[in-house]
This record gives sequence, structure tokens and C-alpha cells, in this order.
Amino acid sequence: MSKVDENKRKKKGAITDSAFSLFIQKGINATSIADIMQKAQLAKGTFYLYFKDKYEVRDYLVRKKAAQVFDKAKIALEQSNVKEFEEKILFLVDHILNQLNDNKLLLRFISKNLSWGIFRNAIMNMQMDENSPNAEEFIESLFEESGKQYRDSEMLIFMIIELVNSTAHSVILYKQPVELDELKESLYPIIRQMIRSFEIE
Repeated sequence: MSKVDENKRKKKGAITDSAFSLFIQKGINATSIADIMQKAQLAKGTFYLYFKDKYEVRDYLVRKKAAQVFDKAKIALEQSNVKEFEEKILFLVDHILNQLNDNKLLLRFISKNLSWGIFRNAIMNMQMDENSPNAEEFIESLFEESGKQYRDSEMLIFMIIELVNSTAHSVILYKQPVELDELKESLYPIIRQMIRSFEIE
């Protein structure tokens, strides 16, 4: 990487780090581009070399943070001894829930701004290095290694994500109507049933 490219990378990183900090503290609506650039200690005009507005920064951050959460779960799964397809999916869900439980500010930011389109773009294009598969290839490999046939695998993943996101938000942030461990006891059998309902006999 040339010095010019390295400098660009550092400036973009300063902008996104500052934006994330301010979005968490103040909220997106109360954060201005001037606020972001002041915190980043960069000239305001520099912002527009990287992003068109603060909402583009938000989408970039949601993609990045969601991809980081998924990647940590993916690495943990690869290092585990989990063999069965259902157990692999539940392992990923459990790892992601535990990460978000440990970082409630991140959960608040991601779940408030996360749409299926943004999440799919985040995880499907995630590739930590050129020698590893991206997340789309990784998820496809889980289905292939299962030895079973499933109808509409993307719909299945979408439904699992929506179920987890909608139920975990209040449980993790407010412990309502139950705490996380109790939610898992009810949630995981439902995910198993969903997976089995998509299996082609």
C-alpha cells in the first residue's frame, strides 16, 4: 500500500470511528457532519471525498459492525468441533447473541438501523483475507456439508435473522419479557423447527 493509499485509509477510518462514537452518544439525527469532522480533527470538506452524507456513513458502519460480529462467530465455529448443520446454525446464533449481550450499545446501533438488504450486503461481501471464503460462500458450504436438501436457503436465513433480531432486542436491552438465557430456551427449538420445515424430504 502506497503512502497516499495509507493516508486515505487513515482518514476514512478517523471519519468512521468519530461518526460511530457520536452516533452512539448523540444519535444520528443530532450528529452533524461538522461534529464528525471536528471529532476526527479533519477539515469538513474532506468528508465528501469519502461519503456523500452522514446516512451513507451510517450504512457503512452498520455493514462493517454486522460483518465483524458475524466474522467472530464464523471463526469460533470453524475452531469448534460442531458437526451437525442445525447445531452449526445455533452455534452462530448463540455466539452473535452473546456478543451483542456483551456490547449493548452495538446492539442498539445495529438493530435500530439494520435492514435485511444492509445485513445481506454486509455478510455476503465480507472477506477478511483473499485466502478465505466470503460469508456467502461460507453459508453455502454449511448447507452443502449438511448432506441434506433445503428449499430457498436465503429465505430460511432471512427468517432466522428476523426472528433473532426482533426477539433479542428487548430481552438484551431491557430484560423484557425474560432474560437472555430464558429466551434461548424457547428460541432455539423454534429455530430447529424452522430449519426442519425447509428441509426437502
